[in-house]
Amino acid sequence: MSTHHCLLYHIVFSVKHRKPLLRKTELRTSVWSYMAGVVKNVEGFALEVGGFEDHAHLLVRIPTKLAVADFVKKVKSNTSNHINNVQPRGFDFHWQDGYGAFTVSQSQKDQVAHYIQNQVEHHRKMSFKEEYLRFLKRHEVDYDPERLWS
Repeated sequence: MSTHHCLLYHIVFSVKHRKPLLRKTELRTSVWSYMAGVVKNVEGFALEVGGFEDHAHLLVRIPTKLAVADFVKKVKSNTSNHINNVQPRGFDFHWQDGYGAFTVSQSQKDQVAHYIQNQVEHHRKMSFKEEYLRFLKRHEVDYDPERLWS
């Protein structure tokens, strides 16, 4: 029998210290496009990539041969290198250590994609911290509040 899978993830991570370094729309658009290219280069599939000035969201299919942690590491390292190469000297961009990875059912993929597309509007009402805590609660993820933002 052949192997079949549909592993869909909503991955979220922030800019180091949650600094709003992706404030410029043109930069964000460029970063999300580049990020989608990195996903493709590691044989994944980006259904939606977006975020706001201090964080990123990806709705992606990850190949089974690649652990989620390795996938996220490749995406983050490649995009931070790209940002530092295209921005003026001294920009010094880094992603925060850690990430959130949440599974998404096929029936919810359009809702999650829509959510990612509307990040700018969404964050007029809610901070990234509030959003992330809501994800953890909704997915019943245990966490240490003392270490969550370190």
